[in-house]
Amino acid sequence: MAKLDPLFRGLHQQGGSDLHLVAGQVPIMRIHGNLVRVKSERLNDQTVRALLREITPPELWASFEESGDVDFGYQVPGLARFRANLFVQKSGAAAVFRLIPEDILTCEQLNLPRQVTNLAQLHKGLVLVTGPTGSGKSTTLAAIIDEANKTRNDHILTIEDPVEFVHKSRMALVNHREVGSHTRSFSAALRAALREDPDIILVGEMRDLETIRLAIEAAATGHLVFGTLHTNNAAKTVDRIIEVFPADEQEQIRSTLADSLKAVVAQTLFRTVDTPGRVAALEIMICTPAIANLIREGKTFQIPSLMQTGRSGGMQTLDHAILELLTAKRIDPETAFERAINTELILPFLPPDHPAKQA
Repeated sequence: MAKLDPLFRGLHQQGGSDLHLVAGQVPIMRIHGNLVRVKSERLNDQTVRALLREITPPELWASFEESGDVDFGYQVPGLARFRANLFVQKSGAAAVFRLIPEDILTCEQLNLPRQVTNLAQLHKGLVLVTGPTGSGKSTTLAAIIDEANKTRNDHILTIEDPVEFVHKSRMALVNHREVGSHTRSFSAALRAALREDPDIILVGEMRDLETIRLAIEAAATGHLVFGTLHTNNAAKTVDRIIEVFPADEQEQIRSTLADSLKAVVAQTLFRTVDTPGRVAALEIMICTPAIANLIREGKTFQIPSLMQTGRSGGMQTLDHAILELLTAKRIDPETAFERAINTELILPFLPPDHPAKQA
């Protein structure tokens, strides 16, 4: 057993999400969104490096010493996988470990709306799950892939850096590829994927022009492609994809994206006030013919209005999702006010002496 394993077990037992090891600090866990310091001696650089080296593959440790950062996956058998990021900072070595549960939560356990669960049954097109780092994108995508794995006799290929949730083949055949270990890059794996007979492709992160281009091409040629972006809402997601391309290609990409995009799920995590934990507010955009026309014509600023009038078709804005959580008294009005787009909707939930009500 590695010397770090007891800390990983403690993180798991307390329902934490991340473990921080930093030279000059005690170990720190993120539990329900809060940083909690472990009762321990401060770690020095030598101690941190010894702890990290014990669990890091030798070739990746050499890469870390050369470049100053590295990513990989680490598993504690019978407990969980951890996404590891090692880096060097001012006081020495440091690392952050994100806990990836061995048991994949289902769409039902996550209380995902039916229209999100149904995305697992699409036969082609591009589906994006977006949000800031730590907003639960991987957990939502894992639940959707799990739904497809249980219900479809198809080939599912995931490309991740590193592999997070591990899906055992059920009705579907599932193959996992890890960037750095099994393939050189996301773009290289996507190129190869088209020769590997996939029906569903999961791209862990669409982080550069080439990866985004290949993902759109795969979706446009009859594959169902799931991907993630670090954007906060549906309209900004569409803008982000288009703006990555050179100006002389953007008109063509608008047209291709309008034809291939099927849905955007943008999520934000809130700390719950009724029970310890966190809950996601989901913005859901289904790419109807009307929204496809807005994308094609470069009028993405009108997308939120169409989403507001498209609730009967399964769409909802982030503000609507926040209002539902507020009405159910699950989240704090102050936090809701900070994150809402139309803050006027949140005013009735704020206390009478709140500065926003005095303005």
